[in-house]
Parts: sequence; C-alpha cells; structure tokens
Amino acid sequence: MAEVKSMNETNPLTMGTSLKASAIGGVVAGIIFGIFMQMMGKLPMVAMLVGSESVAVGWFVHMVISVIFGLGFGVLASGRNNIYALAIIYGIVLWVVGPLLIMPAMLGMGVMIGQAFTGAQLMNLVTHLGFALILAFVYSKTNK
Repeated sequence: MAEVKSMNETNPLTMGTSLKASAIGGVVAGIIFGIFMQMMGKLPMVAMLVGSESVAVGWFVHMVISVIFGLGFGVLASGRNNIYALAIIYGIVLWVVGPLLIMPAMLGMGVMIGQAFTGAQLMNLVTHLGFALILAFVYSKTNK
C-alpha cells in the first residue's frame, strides 16, 4: 500500500538542494519579471540604486536582487510542502520591502507606504506576486 504523507509532514530536502532550486528559480523569475520591467521602462530606475541610469546596469542589479530574493525563499521553503501559499506571502513581503520601503528611500523619495493602494503600487504588488509564484513553480520543479 502507498504511504500517504500528512499535511504537517515536511519534505526531506536538504538546505543545499533548496538553495540550488531557489537560486535557479530566482534567475528564471528575475528574467521574466525583468522583461516586464524593461517594457515598462523601469530598469533605469533600478540602475539608479547604484548611481547609474543604464538599462544594462539595471538588468545586472535586478538579477542580483532576484537571486538574493530567490535564496531567501529557499531558506524559508526548505522542508515545506505548501510553497505556493508561502510564495504569496513572500511576494507581498517583497512588495512592501522593495518598492514601498527600500527602493524609494534609497532614491531619496521617502517611503511609499501611503501610496500602497494606488494603481502603480498595486501593479507592483501583482508583479511581485507573479515573481514569487514563478519562483515557487521553478523551485518545485528543480528541487528533486
């Protein structure tokens, strides 16, 4: 008879396997998210975080951040079964921390918490949720 896992039983992934899968997920999600950012003309703003306005520098910074966020997801997801619920929470956290707090503060605009529910920031929420869900999908396919 087949063994049935309970909902509370954890996945036997090692942290190394989880980090490898999440780094790959961060790259894939970063590329997809980066294409949307380029189409919306946002990569020069990302480059401004390091004193540039170059699209190429924006891509580089964006991909470094994507891998770091991917690795963070891997730490949290290791041993968990319901990674899509985790991804939704993670996407919301990334949205708050990134475009609402850190990025505008680093660019001298102050925090954007007061604008969280404007159209532009809600679009940022959707894209960060998309990033996290793509990350979780790739993670789930590469952690075997």
